[in-house]
Amino acid sequence: MLPERSQLSAKDLGRAQVLLDNLWAKGRALLGTRYAIMGGAMTWVSERHLVAAMSNAGAFGVLATGSMSPAQLAAEIDATFALTDKPFGVNLITLHPDLHALIDVCLERKVSHVVLAGGVPKTADVKRVKDGGARALAFAPAIALAHRLTRAGADGIIIEGNEAGGHVGPVSTSVLAQELLPQLRDIPVFVAGGIGRGAAIAMYLEMGAAGCQLGTRFVCATESIAHPKCKQAFINAAARDAVPSVQLDPQLPVIPVRAIQNAGTRRFMQFQREVLDEFRAGKIDQSAARLKIEHFWAGQLRNAVINGDVENGSLMAGQSVGMVRRIEPTAAIIDELVSDAVDALARRG
Repeated sequence: MLPERSQLSAKDLGRAQVLLDNLWAKGRALLGTRYAIMGGAMTWVSERHLVAAMSNAGAFGVLATGSMSPAQLAAEIDATFALTDKPFGVNLITLHPDLHALIDVCLERKVSHVVLAGGVPKTADVKRVKDGGARALAFAPAIALAHRLTRAGADGIIIEGNEAGGHVGPVSTSVLAQELLPQLRDIPVFVAGGIGRGAAIAMYLEMGAAGCQLGTRFVCATESIAHPKCKQAFINAAARDAVPSVQLDPQLPVIPVRAIQNAGTRRFMQFQREVLDEFRAGKIDQSAARLKIEHFWAGQLRNAVINGDVENGSLMAGQSVGMVRRIEPTAAIIDELVSDAVDALARRG
């Protein structure tokens, strides 16, 4: 049986803290932070206030660009710099029609890190980030893609499992970590998806990760602008309430979206049927059909996060939502995560 915290000596905890610092040293060096904890980029939630709060507390905040225009992103970056002098990143969607302009905005404003997400980034896009003086991170759901991104010059890789909120892939975090971490020793790898405790962070670090990315735990941070009703829905939810959407027809491939079940998730199934009928009737092509579905999610996400319509809006959340219990400052969440990681390492000797 592992010892309780009260049974751990100051010496045990001190040694565990040194071990933690060593385990995530590569991640801390890449991010330029005290802790190798990245914020998940959550549209409408990961804006200037939460991002700055995370970075000021020693973690690494990441702005969610979503569908922002270059001008909107420039204003958001400037506003974030007004709140923190610590490093933070910007998450850019690779399918955004103005991707190059958005990258240039980040470079012009001396953003230190750019995270390329939402699709496979082109080698030219990674190079554009690097040539501009920023560090590039990208998501890799498979080992071949991770190696390709490494060859392209990516500075860090993020592997995100099915337990995450929002758009998800088919493989769990634990399986991805077991498969990819042993094969990616030469580049910092951050693990994401369903992580809600520091003990889990410690576990993935011991497996070879350089750090971890968490999103859902921070939706209910004091600094988060999420509507009070949205925050309460997260607090009330259990892990089993955050479920992925279902694809109705392989002819219309839809990336599953994990969200808390409500009338909105049920409405999406009906909406998907309507779009599928249009597609089968030849009224719209596959690209237009998929775009309509993405616009549905984007609109309903804002409806929940900003307007507080938790019945009809989209409450995108990872399965770690069951570990969200209260509204508290960002710094308190990070302190708890780090303390829990130290305790876990100390208990294991």
